[in-house]
Amino acid sequence: MNPRRISRPVQIGNVTIGGDAPIVVQSMTKTDTRHAEATIRQIKELEESGCEVVRVAVPDMEAAEAIPAIKKGISIPLVADIHFDYRLALKAMEGGADGLRLNPGNIGAPERVKAVARAARERNIPIRVGVNAGSLPRDADPHLGVAERMVEAALGQVRLLESLDFDLIKVSLKAFDVPTTIEAYRNIAEKIPYPLHIGITEAGPPRTGLIRSAAGISTLLYLGIGDTIRVSLTAHPREEVIAAYEILESMDLRRRSPVLVSCPTCGRADVDIMKLALDVEKELLKIDKPIKVAVMGCEVNGPGEAMDADIGIACGKGRAILFRKGKKIKVVEEKDFLATLMAEVEKF
Repeated sequence: MNPRRISRPVQIGNVTIGGDAPIVVQSMTKTDTRHAEATIRQIKELEESGCEVVRVAVPDMEAAEAIPAIKKGISIPLVADIHFDYRLALKAMEGGADGLRLNPGNIGAPERVKAVARAARERNIPIRVGVNAGSLPRDADPHLGVAERMVEAALGQVRLLESLDFDLIKVSLKAFDVPTTIEAYRNIAEKIPYPLHIGITEAGPPRTGLIRSAAGISTLLYLGIGDTIRVSLTAHPREEVIAAYEILESMDLRRRSPVLVSCPTCGRADVDIMKLALDVEKELLKIDKPIKVAVMGCEVNGPGEAMDADIGIACGKGRAILFRKGKKIKVVEEKDFLATLMAEVEKF
């Protein structure tokens, strides 16, 4: 894995993004922001899942006016997502938003960006220049490739902010197409010192969206690119947070929650490993400590993988051997597989 790209850190509320800070997990609410109570409830769910920064859509002034109430009801930094009307950004900042996301493709004239930058500088509020491949500025050079146009759009906005003596900047360049996204991030990573928020936009429902997101985000992380991530799924945002941590754990970048190792099962298995693994996975969602649990189904890989885990079970016909840190604990009857394994996990 490449060394992580060095970036200039910014502060969003009490969370540091960039520099040598851990890679931050973000999500976005899918409620109507104008309904403050519903939005607060969803953010609370995200907090319980480990979300560290949350973004809310601000489509109109009524949504912007709900920001103060939402801020009072949550514990993590709040970012206002602004499109088209710069006045919504001003109102959101007045209401206590900890950060802004602006899309250079639709925010309008430079004067509007200037007004937002001035207010953000006064309040020490970072701005994310958020470029999407599907909404590039109208004056983008059509002769350039999509990734190149994305980079040019971001650089144009960054230069404008810098000219206003504003450097509390994050940047994202997201596309649905994974190679395009990777190309855009690799390009801009060499040109600016600011933190990069990475992800694949409009990735889709969980089955396909998880694969697409993991392919893009993991590649960028392997290249040392990325200071904060969001997995964009057509699903409850809690699933985005869970997926983000799974990606970070798979890349050995953060350990926050349990890791489940389970064999794919085959004709050698004498028990229903698929069901047992799914049941264990469901139970592990209730735990927020880093622990490695193995559920294995035969004598070929089972003992070895189970012994490598903090807690592991190697299943055979009608019974299984339970391991803890490589040492055999006990033999378990099939009816007690799940209960005994989870009891050991709780003890650990």
